[in-house]
Amino acid sequence: MSAEPIIVIPARMASTRLPGKPLADIAGVPMIVQVWRRACEACVGRVVVAAAEREIAEAVVAAGGEAVLTDPDLPSGSDRIWQALKGVDPEGRHEVILNVQGDLPTLDPHLVRRAAEALVRTGADISTLACEIKVEEERTNPNVVKAVIALPDGARSGRALYFTRATAPYGEGPHYHHIGLYGYARSALARFVSLAPSPLERREKLEQLRALEAGMSIEVALVDTVPLGVDTPADLEKARAALGPSTAA
Repeated sequence: MSAEPIIVIPARMASTRLPGKPLADIAGVPMIVQVWRRACEACVGRVVVAAAEREIAEAVVAAGGEAVLTDPDLPSGSDRIWQALKGVDPEGRHEVILNVQGDLPTLDPHLVRRAAEALVRTGADISTLACEIKVEEERTNPNVVKAVIALPDGARSGRALYFTRATAPYGEGPHYHHIGLYGYARSALARFVSLAPSPLERREKLEQLRALEAGMSIEVALVDTVPLGVDTPADLEKARAALGPSTAA
């Protein structure tokens, strides 16, 4: 696989719990700009924001970034990424696509590099990340998605067997908190967005199960930290406290 990566950050204003969150102020700039900065700090490759609304794109461009407008009615972030990719790279130069969610302003850039490395090293269709669960309550929390991984003893990455909101696998041993940051081979992303939502995807409400049901391979790399996703006003305050005024432009 040619390592010519591009990071695409999907963002839209329509959030049920935190409307307009891409433009929420964090340390003097919109949240989407903070995410764009973290992606640039990964030093993986080109960074593009796939914006559902013009005001998001304008905020990114004003900060010196690259943004492309996408159809606001697209059904998922994966579809938004694919539409943006076709717009900014119609010739297909970028064969490794990294999906960084637009609500991760405190993201450790190392996580982006880890997802890229796992994809290129293994030649999998898709790569993603997981972190061992240390807080007992997370094992049974359906909002914490668990990755079931074929993980040889001592290995730091392995093939995904399943993703679930239930507590799995059964028995003694570690459980892994899935982190929704993905790498895609370009051909795999094209295939993925062409597929209809699958039965298990609809049942668990987990998009990645569509890929597994279609026989696509997903490599899961272990990391030591779960990034803060900003979904609520309380999350936003945590992000503001973490970044502080010193990062303002």
